[in-house]
Amino acid sequence: MANTATLAFEIGTEEIPAFDLKRATEQLAELVPAALDAVRIPHGDVAVYTSPRRLIAVVADVAASTEALEEVFRGPAVAIAFDEAGRPTKAAEGFARGKGLSVDGLERRDENGTEYVYAVRQVPAQETAALLPSVLRGVIDDISWPKSCRWGTTSEMFSRPVRWLVALLGDEVIPVRYAGITAGRATRGHRFLAPGPHEVASADALVDVVRGAYVVPTQAEREAVIRDGVAAIEAACGATAELPAKTLTEVINLSEYPTPMVGTFDEEFLKVPEEIIVDAMLMHQRYFPLYDADGNLTNRFVIVSNGDPAHEATIVDGNERVVAARLYDAKFFYEEDLKRPLEDYVQRLDEVVFQEALGTMRDKTARVVKLSARITAAAGIEASEMRDIARAAYLAKADLVTGAVVEFTSVQGIMGSYYAAAAGEPERVARAIAEHYRPRFSGDAIPADVIGQVVALSDKIDTICGLFAVGQAPTGSSDPFALRRAALGVLAILEETGLPISLVETIDASLIIYREAGLEFDNASVRREIIDFFITREKVALRDAGVKADTIDAVLASCIEEPMVLAARARALEAARTHEPEVFADLATAFARANNLREIGLGTGYKTAELTAVERDLSDAVEAAEEAVAAALREDRFADALTALAALRAPVDRFFETTMVMDEDAEVRANRLKLLNRFANVFSHVADFGQMAKK
Repeated sequence: MANTATLAFEIGTEEIPAFDLKRATEQLAELVPAALDAVRIPHGDVAVYTSPRRLIAVVADVAASTEALEEVFRGPAVAIAFDEAGRPTKAAEGFARGKGLSVDGLERRDENGTEYVYAVRQVPAQETAALLPSVLRGVIDDISWPKSCRWGTTSEMFSRPVRWLVALLGDEVIPVRYAGITAGRATRGHRFLAPGPHEVASADALVDVVRGAYVVPTQAEREAVIRDGVAAIEAACGATAELPAKTLTEVINLSEYPTPMVGTFDEEFLKVPEEIIVDAMLMHQRYFPLYDADGNLTNRFVIVSNGDPAHEATIVDGNERVVAARLYDAKFFYEEDLKRPLEDYVQRLDEVVFQEALGTMRDKTARVVKLSARITAAAGIEASEMRDIARAAYLAKADLVTGAVVEFTSVQGIMGSYYAAAAGEPERVARAIAEHYRPRFSGDAIPADVIGQVVALSDKIDTICGLFAVGQAPTGSSDPFALRRAALGVLAILEETGLPISLVETIDASLIIYREAGLEFDNASVRREIIDFFITREKVALRDAGVKADTIDAVLASCIEEPMVLAARARALEAARTHEPEVFADLATAFARANNLREIGLGTGYKTAELTAVERDLSDAVEAAEEAVAAALREDRFADALTALAALRAPVDRFFETTMVMDEDAEVRANRLKLLNRFANVFSHVADFGQMAKK
């Protein structure tokens, strides 16, 4: 592109929170080209560079000016724009005014014998350098932050205070103004290693100057530096580091010049449960634990420093002191908690409010125990397992008031399992306490056995039912109690385990328990809302799995309320559409032919004695299909139900080939329509095939 230059724009700030920086990086890649395009500045590719203290966009091949433009707009026909006397009408005046012209400035052009008025505007070329100050200021304003702040005496808001701006088009400074700062050519480097200022001669030099000032300017490069450093540490130590994606993302965006280093802590702390040590390092300090060849946690960990590598010993020593303090706290709380059996902590759950209208965690515990008993009875679970389920439900929340969980909240449930085992509780009870929060997110494992599965179901369903009953259902994108996640967890457990329970009956049981506890609410409307909530979650899951929307709606039209029944039937019907098109064609054709003629008001009580041989064959086939479909649905053999329905294709085809349904004799006609009504009713128990007939 002739007469072009590179544009470089840097927003220098105080340290931006890690995840906010990640989102801002993604936004900048879209905002900059969009802003340039909006004012018709020709440009090439946009590259984005970011670190905790800066957002940089570098745009290649930015034209020195916009191109002159002729804008042509067609208006109303001349016959509408002017009256018989040739005077402009309101239509012409409004059109001209809207285009910034007078009526006299409008042109007339003939199109296939019809004249129209046209507005023609000449937009002159503009110097890019003159447009950029407002364009780049707009980019700053358009970056969206979860939280923003004000600083100094200006009214602008940003994630963190803006301290410098660099804006260069080639070697020309673009005077962008923001929050009392005017952009120049001076950037800053690493806060400690090369603070600056550092002068930038031209836009092409900005990133190199930043690199030379000890700043690794992209997320990908910083991740590579960290991974390479960790790999070197692993090789030297003969250990393996755990690098969870969330923590790694945070660490990548916490440092401008990352340097992995190794720290150690006293082996005495390894007597504390591994999960609490890992929590203290990963969640609180952003250190990566190291494991030996057998997968056992070691007393070494990886630090990612943003300091001067020349002072590694001092940096490591400081971080080891921090870890020691956190692990000492963990060890202290753990040992103090063990001085009492887990059961003793249940009484203290009165100190923790679950939800203002729903009582304390002790109230919730009582409800979960009752609901677990109902689920256990409905599922026909053995008496020995019933006792373990009741015990696990009673103890599941007890660790919430222990010192370790109060200090390290992410290990709730896990610490309870340790305390339960220490108190002599059965192994399955202890494991259920640890796992009853599962699945915590999409793709997470469900509890390992039926003890944890029942407690998890009871806990999640109690939460959902209670919050719906007090008007705290999710709204739009707001779901402060994570009820959607809880519902997906319930569905995942039911899907993977096949527990023989009714979710609808379990919802009813939960609402009964709430009413018995004195909570007042409209049972019918709350019940309907909760069932619809679960059905909606299941519909989303099915669509994500590739089931067509009309397949789902067809099954729902048969008055299905159970999500697992919906899932099984929708999948079977979708499979018939996809893998057995001939079966689906038979189903759809058979239903459509009868459904087009049936009259529901006539009922299904036809006179058998008046049937012809072909009509009797159809009647016998319908009767057999009714029995086969009913048996298949009772036993959840939905594919067999579809096969039974498809078998009706042949007799109904013969019926239509040989029979005039709309006979002139009213009694004959009514008898045949009643037969078709009964035929169509067989389908209604399976799905509304009319929903898919057009497909």
